Amino acid sequence: MEIRPTTEEDHRVFVDTMHTAFGLVPETPAEDGGGVWWSALEMDRGLFALADDGRPVGTAGSYSFELTLPGGALVPVGGVTAVGVLPSHRRRGVLSAMMRHQLTELRARGDLLSVLLASEATIYGRFGYGQATYTQRLTVPRREAALAPGRALGTTDARDTGSVEVLPRADCAELLEEVYDRYRRAQPGALSRPHRWWARRAGQPPIAPAPRYVAVHRDADGIPDGYASYAVGDDRTLTVDEVICTGDAVFTALARFVLEHDLVGKVVFKHVPPEHPLPWQLADFRAAEVSTRSDWLWVRLLDVPGALTARGWFTDGELVLDVDDPFLGEHGRHLLTVRDGKADCVPTDREPDLSLDVRDLGAVYLGGTAPSTLVRAGHVRAHRPGAAALADALFRGEGAPHCLHWF
Repeated sequence: MEIRPTTEEDHRVFVDTMHTAFGLVPETPAEDGGGVWWSALEMDRGLFALADDGRPVGTAGSYSFELTLPGGALVPVGGVTAVGVLPSHRRRGVLSAMMRHQLTELRARGDLLSVLLASEATIYGRFGYGQATYTQRLTVPRREAALAPGRALGTTDARDTGSVEVLPRADCAELLEEVYDRYRRAQPGALSRPHRWWARRAGQPPIAPAPRYVAVHRDADGIPDGYASYAVGDDRTLTVDEVICTGDAVFTALARFVLEHDLVGKVVFKHVPPEHPLPWQLADFRAAEVSTRSDWLWVRLLDVPGALTARGWFTDGELVLDVDDPFLGEHGRHLLTVRDGKADCVPTDREPDLSLDVRDLGAVYLGGTAPSTLVRAGHVRAHRPGAAALADALFRGEGAPHCLHWF
C-alpha cells in the first residue's frame, strides 16, 4: 500500500472516494463549484491511500486553521477532515498508515497541534487525540422563555445600549465574516474561518447557502458586534445555528430577541458552552433543557514543549509530566515551570508528578477537561498528593474553551 499526497487534479476522485467510504452520495455543487461542505478542501494537504493496483481506497485531508489558545495566542493547526477507508479495505491498517503519515507531515510543516471533530468517539484516541472542548444543545419552550425581571447577564456593565436588526443571510456575508473573526480571536478553543470558506459557502449555516435569517446586534455607535443565525421550521421550532459575540450583554440581547419571537413553539440553541449562564437568566431555571451534551474539538499535541509554552497560564507552579505517545512510539519527561503567565518546558529526569498519554494531555490542554477528572477516571496517574489539584489550577484557562466551527 502506498500513501501519496493529492493535487487539484485529484479533487473529483478524492470527493467520490470519500463519499463512498461514508456510504453517502455527493451533493451537487453550484455552477461555481461552491455551496457544498467539501468545496473548501485544500487538495495540497490531502492524502490518498492506494491499493496495489493504484486505485484510491482511503482519503485524509486537513485544513489550515488558526486556533485561539488560553491567553489569546493564535497558532496554526491542521484541521483533520475527510478521513475514510472504503468498506472493502477496512481492518487492514489503511487508516493507521494514513494517520501516521499525516501526523508526520503536519509536524514537518511546523504545526504544534492537530485538531479534528470525531464522527465516532472511539476512533481517534488511539491516534493521540483527546476531547478538549464540549458543547451542548439547549431547548426552551416559548411559553417558558421569559427572562427573570431585573436580572442581567454580565460581570461589568450589563446594560445593553445597542440594537438588533434582522437581515437575510444573503445580504450580510461580509458582516458575518468580520464579526466571527473578531469573536474567534478572543475565544479560547475557537478556530478561524478562512475567507475561502465564506467565498465558497462551504460548511454549515451560516456559512452554507441554506436559507437563514440573521439577527445582527450593533453597539451604541452602530458597529456590528454580534449575530445569531436562525431559521423557523415547519413545526414552529426556531433553531439557532450559532450565537457569535464577545460580551455577555450582547448574547443576552440576541437571546432575548429569539426567545421573544412570535409564532414559535420552542427555541433551540444548537451550540452553547457548558455551564453557560443563560438558564440562570430565565424566570424558570428548569425551562432550559439540555437535550444534547457532546465533545466537539479534539486536540493532538505534535510538539509537547512547543505547545505548552505557546499558551497562556494563569497560576504559577511547577509540574513534571511523563508523557507517553504510543502511536508515534515516543516518550518524554518534561518539567513545566509557569511564572507570570508564561511557561518554560524542558526535559528532566526528576520523578514525575503526573504520568499520562498524549491524548490525555490533548484533553486538558485548552482547560476544558480537568486533569483531576482524568486521574479519577484512571487515565492519568498522580504520583504525589496535591499533584492533580495543582494541575487543575495550572491548566484552567480564563474561561471555558469553546469551538463552534464545523469542518
